[in-house]
Amino acid sequence: MSTPSLAALPIRRLTPRDLTACADLSEDRGWPREEHKWGLLLTAGTGYGIDDPEGGLVTACVVTEYGPRECPDLSAIGMVLVAERHARQGIGRRLMRHVVAEMGTTPLTLHATAYGRPLYEELGFKVTGRAEMVRGHFVPGRPEPEVFTRPAAAEDLTAILRLDEEIFGSDRTHMITRLPAFSDQLRVAEENGRIIGYASAWPNMNNHVVGPLIARDTETAKALIASLAAHTDRPLRTDIDVRHEELLSWLKERGLASISFNSVMTYGISELPGDWTRRFAPLTVAAA
Repeated sequence: MSTPSLAALPIRRLTPRDLTACADLSEDRGWPREEHKWGLLLTAGTGYGIDDPEGGLVTACVVTEYGPRECPDLSAIGMVLVAERHARQGIGRRLMRHVVAEMGTTPLTLHATAYGRPLYEELGFKVTGRAEMVRGHFVPGRPEPEVFTRPAAAEDLTAILRLDEEIFGSDRTHMITRLPAFSDQLRVAEENGRIIGYASAWPNMNNHVVGPLIARDTETAKALIASLAAHTDRPLRTDIDVRHEELLSWLKERGLASISFNSVMTYGISELPGDWTRRFAPLTVAAA
């Protein structure tokens, strides 16, 4: 298929019915299918894509909006993919230009690989941070953090949402309320009856991804990760803001190894809202 005909294909909104096509596109690019994650993103966010006349999708991405529905104060872009047979023909640039225009004045954020970063810089995104992906079987050690953790209960949800909005800097109720069904574990850290942090572990291929990870301090973050690890046999994977050096060092001492780095990029704002000192890991890099 030539570039002119690609340029003429319409961009449309994706729905949960496009889940299989999105997973096929992931697989086409050598990524895991990640159907569980695609299901969350296509339900809680808005997908954009271009249909291939020969079947499947030429390209796709998902935008997750936060804050007031009528006027979001932050949107996260993720899962930007172009089918291998259509790569390097400008189709990803066209899709991203469309999404940026659709978002209007809403500030944007995304996690970029080294491969994708030049395109986003061309579109006006700026690097404002970095995240390090670590993965491995967690090995308990001494001393363990002395912070009380427990499984989250239904009555904790209001407190979790309040804490999350304070630290994330925007309301993401539509994502957090899906965590009990999406995750295999959702745990809280508590002190004197008050929730001081929470974290979930959700299934992704043979891993459990730790995220979101919201905590009062590093010791609380450690306690939450250790408690999640104690209830799974799978390797843990998480994306930690590189400014949390102590937590990253501790995770590596406990058996997790560095896999890759992503650039955190923003458009329309100089830095992400909220309190980074208590925001340790995103729900997923595709949705912040």
